[in-house]
Amino acid sequence: MAGLMGIGLSGILSHQTALNTTGNNITNANTEGYSRQEVQFATQEGQRTGAGSIGSGVTIENIRRLADDYLNQQIREDSSLYGEQEALNTELTRLDNLLGGDTTGLSDALNNFFAALQSASEDPTSLPQRQAVISEAQQVVNRIQGLNEELIQQRESVKTQMQQGVADANTLLQSIAELNLAISESPGLAQGQMPNELLDQRDEKLRQLAELVSIRVTATEGSQVNVSLANGVALVVGGNASVLGTRASAEDPLSLEFTLTAGGRTLVVDDQINGGTLGGLRRFEAEGLQPAFDDLGRVALALSESVNHQHAIGMDLEGDLGGLFFSSINDLEVQRSRVVANANNQQPQTAQFAVEISDASALEGGTWILQFGDNGSYEVIDQASGEVVNRGRLPSDPEAEINMPGFNIRYEGGSVNAGDKFLIQPTRNAAANIDLEISREEDLALASPIKATTSDDNLGTGVISQGTMLNVRNPLTNTLLPGFTQQQTLANGPLTVSFTEAAGVLSYSVTDALGTVLDTGPYDPGQTNTLLSADPGDPGYQGFQFEISGEPAPGDTFTIDFNSGGVSDNRNAELLAALGTANTMNGGTQSFAEGYAGLVEDVGVKTRQSQLDLEAGQTLLEQSTNQREAMSGVNLDEEAGKLIQYQAAYNASAQVIAVAQDLFDTLLQSFR
Repeated sequence: MAGLMGIGLSGILSHQTALNTTGNNITNANTEGYSRQEVQFATQEGQRTGAGSIGSGVTIENIRRLADDYLNQQIREDSSLYGEQEALNTELTRLDNLLGGDTTGLSDALNNFFAALQSASEDPTSLPQRQAVISEAQQVVNRIQGLNEELIQQRESVKTQMQQGVADANTLLQSIAELNLAISESPGLAQGQMPNELLDQRDEKLRQLAELVSIRVTATEGSQVNVSLANGVALVVGGNASVLGTRASAEDPLSLEFTLTAGGRTLVVDDQINGGTLGGLRRFEAEGLQPAFDDLGRVALALSESVNHQHAIGMDLEGDLGGLFFSSINDLEVQRSRVVANANNQQPQTAQFAVEISDASALEGGTWILQFGDNGSYEVIDQASGEVVNRGRLPSDPEAEINMPGFNIRYEGGSVNAGDKFLIQPTRNAAANIDLEISREEDLALASPIKATTSDDNLGTGVISQGTMLNVRNPLTNTLLPGFTQQQTLANGPLTVSFTEAAGVLSYSVTDALGTVLDTGPYDPGQTNTLLSADPGDPGYQGFQFEISGEPAPGDTFTIDFNSGGVSDNRNAELLAALGTANTMNGGTQSFAEGYAGLVEDVGVKTRQSQLDLEAGQTLLEQSTNQREAMSGVNLDEEAGKLIQYQAAYNASAQVIAVAQDLFDTLLQSFR
């Protein structure tokens, strides 16, 4: 009877454990990261008799956690991929909506500005038309600056998200380290009795960490795991957790770099933060945000340079030469702000560089790294591609220049050491620096300052144009040309164009008021003849040119002089308006509107691609999650069936005890 009682009792206790386990599965059906548990029964050692072995009941051999390390790793990898694509797509979508929106973009403001210039060219003396030009120009400035401010806000938002992500990652790393200790110290671990709940918690923390950054997980002694970044830098070793951090980048103080501190030593791990939300934010900053800053600045520079140049060679309503329309793109402080010294450069860090925009139409959007070697040798590296695009040796003399497409890097002095680096950003801050210099309607230079007249005594059929302005300053020396050293007059004028004939050859000569010959040569009546040189290095360069066609007679003359009283002249207004469709960007292949549209299109393409990648990543994550659920998830129908099964076994075991009790009672009765 004692054996039968023990057998029944073992059945009750074992199936009670099975019922408890099944109940635990059911109540945790919706617990994130919970792995279904299964009771493994085993037959107790039987009692040997002469008739054979008699069973002694059942025991619980193990409560098994149904989990697969490969599936968990797959979920972590897919979570990292999805987290990266989600962060990237979210930020790119925000940027795309900003740049491409009708009310937030730049396209409408540019179109309205050049339309106002076209209207002003139809009535250049109208003050309301001139005021409309100034108002629309201010809207362009406001829109460019507004876009730049929005980009700055998004940059700060990304930095805040990075800092929060690092804080969350550190919390998870500490939790994983603590769980490692708790698991390794769990009672019964040496006998194979695993702390299932702790293992589930650790796997869930690892999954959450993988959503933030791509990690590698390696099993080690005591059922602990070591966690590292994708390239092997340790995050958790046993019960010790490293600390992730962020700080202002040594290369670019406006950006953040990631650090890892362990054992009192801090490493920069920027290049190792891949995947997950943090990796997605890093990708957005490099692939979306910084190019947007650069390309928006490139539009601002091209607009400022082109309009400023054309406006400067015009004449305003009061007869003065036009000055700056937008702010100068090459103020000294602005030039110096385009170079950022690396914070890790050797002391005394006295080297001073500046970047001068030489040709905004040739500028490429981007950032470069100027890196020095021994004896002043340098390399200019494209930051995006890592390719060396220029190299040489810097002369010891200040004012030495490194020539690049559209800009020059000027060395202004100071000590340069081997290993020093400088970030070169020709266009990064241009959108913030643009401003409107014109405030009075009268200051708009819509007329041309030069004109030509034909002598009433001319006998030939020669016709002279009204001239094309090239510049009022010599671009080689940046000094005023002789004719424009005084306002409201051609200082060396009037210029006289005269014709002579010798040996049947008709020739022309252009002389100034002092009789100095500025240009001379044979005249071809069969084509249009251009007077005066377009080469700033030519002694006769005047900053303007005229054309004569037809057949002048010997002795005929034309006069070139300042356009005094030409307030109704609209020639410069038409040239300013024509800049709206002129190819002034990307090496003379795009207009301002097309250049900005290229920025919008580039962001749009990246946004669409990130959306496709996000959908693919979501599908992969769903598949791996479903695979895990098939093994580790709780099926309520299955568990309900097990409840009935175990309950029946429990009741039957109780009945065994009842039978044993009856037998015992019968035995006692036989002795009475």
